[in-house]
Amino acid sequence: MSAVGHAAGIRVLCLDVDGVLTDGTVALDDMGHETKRFNVKDGLGIAVWRRLGGDVAVITGRAGLAVRHRLEELGVRRLHAGVVDKASAIADVARDAGCPLSQVAFVGDDLPDLAAMRCCGYPVAVHDAAPEVRAAAAYVTSAHGGHGAVREVVEHLLRSQDRWNDALAMFDPAAGTGRAPEAGSDRPRSA
Repeated sequence: MSAVGHAAGIRVLCLDVDGVLTDGTVALDDMGHETKRFNVKDGLGIAVWRRLGGDVAVITGRAGLAVRHRLEELGVRRLHAGVVDKASAIADVARDAGCPLSQVAFVGDDLPDLAAMRCCGYPVAVHDAAPEVRAAAAYVTSAHGGHGAVREVVEHLLRSQDRWNDALAMFDPAAGTGRAPEAGSDRPRSA
């Protein structure tokens, strides 16, 4: 089956944090408080994926409040933080979502992500990922981690599932399917 064929069956999108949702920078202030920068385009991609019925999980080796706050804003409830074995975490996510691993995509950037990429149905690497991670990926983004790569992955998945017009219709019915949004629909806000 082609990479696009695998992408067409994805129901759950799993994401690493540092290097995927962020550019990999960890900033510490004088008090030792960690801060992270998240890209609003990635947030919008996550919101659109969820609005169209996709599930999202975040699997990270680190733990921190910045990630929890951002995921709370986006309505993402599946956070696996402080994870050493990301492949086991992906198996847990698939089981909790009620789907086989073949319907799970994982976006990674560095060596700790390799085992997770090898066990999921659709491994994705961000553009600036380690060479080994890029080699393990079915799809490599044009965007670097923390710079819209997740938004790009969501568009790629939705296009492969013939649902991109549904995403467009959330914001511009004339550009999407031509259907007007339903009264009271909760169009994703700029994230």
